[in-house]
Amino acid sequence: MDFFIKSFSELTTSELYQILQLRAEVFVVEQDCVYQDVDGKDQKSLHIFGIKNQQIVAYTRIFKPGDYFKNASIGRVVVVASERKYGFGHALMETSISAIKNYFKVDQITISAQVYLKNFYESHGFLQVGNDYLEDGIPHIEMLKN
Repeated sequence: MDFFIKSFSELTTSELYQILQLRAEVFVVEQDCVYQDVDGKDQKSLHIFGIKNQQIVAYTRIFKPGDYFKNASIGRVVVVASERKYGFGHALMETSISAIKNYFKVDQITISAQVYLKNFYESHGFLQVGNDYLEDGIPHIEMLKN
C-alpha cells in the first residue's frame, strides 16, 4: 500500500469523495452513529491516506499543536473493514506519527480514542490520561504519546 500526505487544498475531488465516503461507511453506517463528520476541521488538517487497487482504504487526519488539542493530534483513524486483517492500521498510525514529527517538529501527540481500541493505540506508545467519556454516544478515552 502506498501512503500519501496532502493538505486539504491538494486533495483532488475524487480523493476527497473517497475519504468522506470511507469515513461515513465506518463511523456512521458500520458504527451506527449519527453525527456530523464534516466538521469544518478538514481544512486545517493534513490528510494521510493509503491506496490499494486505486481505492482509498486507510485514512487519518493530523493537526498541528493548537488546531484541535493543545498538542499535535491524530483523528478519524479508519481502515475499510475488508482490509483490517492486513495490518494497514498499524502502518497508517506509524505514517501519521512520523508525519507529525516531520511536518510539525513535535513529539507529543494527543488522541481521542474509542475505548475498544485502547490496546491498539498503546502498541504505538499512547497512554490513557483521564477517565472514559462519551463522544457521539461512543465510549472514548483521551490518550497521550510523549
